[in-house]
Amino acid sequence: MASEQARHDREKAEEQASYSPAAIPGPRVIAYNLREEERPGGIKVRWKWRIETGRKATALDTRQAEVIRRILQWQYDRKHTQAQ
Repeated sequence: MASEQARHDREKAEEQASYSPAAIPGPRVIAYNLREEERPGGIKVRWKWRIETGRKATALDTRQAEVIRRILQWQYDRKHTQAQ
């Protein structure tokens, strides 16, 4: 039984490896559509994510970190000025 489970796990890992980003050629875009019952008021909702690498990814990481830092600073300042 243990060897059967190990074989199953190995097959599953091989199957999932084919979905890895390295196996997908060209630009990478992930899209997700909400199901009809999840939609607010019946509005069609779709998200798209573009996967970037290299210099572009580094620039986006830097920009995102700065935005997060500013939001956290705003939240901290707002919380402490309201208390006074």
